[in-house]
Amino acid sequence: MSAQTELHQWVQATLSDKGWLPSGPLIMTALTGDAGFRSYYRLNTQAPLLAVDAPPTTEKNEVFGYLSHLLRQQGVHAPEVYAADFDKGYLLIEDLGAETLLMRINSENANILYGEVITDLLRLQQTPTKKLDLPHYDQSLLRQEMQLFIDWFAPKLLGYKLTDADLTMLNQTFSALEKNALEQPQVLVHRDYHSRNLMIRDGLAPGIVDFQDGVIGPITYDLVSLLRDCYLRWPVEQVERWALAYGNMAVEVGLMRPITQKTFLRWFDLMGLQRHIKVLGIFARLHLRDGKDGYLKDLPLVIRYSLEIAEAYPEFLPFADWFRTHLIPLAKSQTWYQDYRKAGDQ
Repeated sequence: MSAQTELHQWVQATLSDKGWLPSGPLIMTALTGDAGFRSYYRLNTQAPLLAVDAPPTTEKNEVFGYLSHLLRQQGVHAPEVYAADFDKGYLLIEDLGAETLLMRINSENANILYGEVITDLLRLQQTPTKKLDLPHYDQSLLRQEMQLFIDWFAPKLLGYKLTDADLTMLNQTFSALEKNALEQPQVLVHRDYHSRNLMIRDGLAPGIVDFQDGVIGPITYDLVSLLRDCYLRWPVEQVERWALAYGNMAVEVGLMRPITQKTFLRWFDLMGLQRHIKVLGIFARLHLRDGKDGYLKDLPLVIRYSLEIAEAYPEFLPFADWFRTHLIPLAKSQTWYQDYRKAGDQ
């Protein structure tokens, strides 16, 4: 029996128990586009529902259910979990629609849409951390993420052999980024709060998905994931205005004490550099290990973000110079490469 057939039988039985079966045959339509190992199916039920096959060996299904409940209590529209078999990795969840922020947003509506999702981010972050049964985004986890750059991006994707001097420079770079993250106020972090995981629904609050990797960590992490999105780019001045407006609201709701704009933008910028170094490793791994090649086209924009920020802070110039000298020439020979200095321009 195929995995899809087994899931179909579980969904059929679950819907029957709830009295939610459609009038005709149950149809499951596969959806595409997830970076993890989850498979999603839209159901032809009267209520909007998704069936999810999320292997328990790789996916954090119980954390998903736990955070879904907590976020809904905070007034954030996470999908409701109607049924789950955690041993098999099967879930029946609310379908929040098919239109992501990435599909909808443009220069005319960006202020309104970002206003909505930033308001939801503040709600998410106001979840009391004392009652959260989640890991901390500590030095070890931050380093583990950036190690993906050393393991996958430089050597395996680009074929660059790292020297001892390179590793010393990278260790100094990573240590400074870890220090920046750990000195920030610590809140609930979604960890992938960007335009593909935010669902736009006319007349309703945005829907938020893909939060099962949530942790307690730096206040700017989700903000920079949103505003320096790996899949779209806005002018630097606009991003800084949005970031500073968020900072003012975060002070107003008590998430952080008042700080200078320069300090907040440094937190924001360097948190983005940590994330983008990690993402270079993740996108390389998705291609090389998992056969998900669609992420390669987004690498030039991630490189652009990384180098723009590294070049703006003197202590990160060694990283920027090394990257431009040693890695960019190798990247230029790759089929996915385009001039990173123009990546994301409309």
